[in-house]
Amino acid sequence: MSIQIEPISLFKSLSDNIRLSILLLLQAEEELCVCEFSEALDEIQPKISRNLALLKKVGLVVNRRQGQWIYYSINKQLPQWATQVLLETYSGNREHIAAPLAKLNKIGANKDRPMILCKGSSK
Repeated sequence: MSIQIEPISLFKSLSDNIRLSILLLLQAEEELCVCEFSEALDEIQPKISRNLALLKKVGLVVNRRQGQWIYYSINKQLPQWATQVLLETYSGNREHIAAPLAKLNKIGANKDRPMILCKGSSK
C-alpha cells in the first residue's frame, strides 16, 4: 500500500538544493544518518535536521533508531510515480552528488561512518 503525496510537495522538496542532495544521497546509499549528511554536504547538523524533518513530514523519507543514531531512508511506501521521479532524477544527476559521495567513501564503509563521524560531532 502506498502513501498519498501531492505532486507539488515532491517537486517543492526537489527544488531545494539541500533536500535534493539528501534524496539523491539516499538513492545512492539507501540509508544515512544526520552526521553523514552533514559531513557530505558540509552543512551544520541543525540545517540538515530541519530539512530531513520537512522531507519526513511530506512522507518522502522515514527514519529508524539504532542505538544513539537515527538513520534515514527513502519511504518505500511512496506511490510508483513518486518513486519513478526520484529514480529518474538520480539517474540523470549523479554528478550532483559525486563529490559528497566521494567524501563519504573516503571516510569508510557506510556501516562504519556513523561511529567515525558522529562521535562528538561539532557540526
